[in-house]
Amino acid sequence: MSTTQLAKRFREVLLDGKWIANTNFKDQLSDVTWEQVTTKISSLNTVAMLAFHIDYYIAGLINVFEGGDLEIRDQFSFDLPPIESQKQWEELLNKLWGDAEKFASLLEKMPDSKMNEVFVDEKYGTYLRNIDGMIEHCYYHLGQITLIKKLILSKHE
Repeated sequence: MSTTQLAKRFREVLLDGKWIANTNFKDQLSDVTWEQVTTKISSLNTVAMLAFHIDYYIAGLINVFEGGDLEIRDQFSFDLPPIESQKQWEELLNKLWGDAEKFASLLEKMPDSKMNEVFVDEKYGTYLRNIDGMIEHCYYHLGQITLIKKLILSKHE
């Protein structure tokens, strides 16, 4: 698969697609308030935590794409600072949208041959494996966000 096709798939799940899930992150997160996204349902993560979690990994891979080290650690991927206003929620969303577009743009600029290269360390596999994994990870959490959002909105009907 070409880097252009991968970037298109990545943008679909985050910014503008409807093909796989008939929705995307931007679609699901643009019409909720900070109170809704910080609402805790049972033991589930909040919508805000999941948005932060996805951005954490996107930003971590951007760092590698730009020549930096892989500095992200799973144990910190849910360390969302408290969100106590609509402004703070919108800042998180703006970071997510900006990072998503930057990730896709950097990916488009990579040569297709890069996809078969080792990503940081052999234990992580290739660039393709990690980018595919990122897309799959996004769809996994998009499903959670969609369901949690339905639960939150149904409580207020």
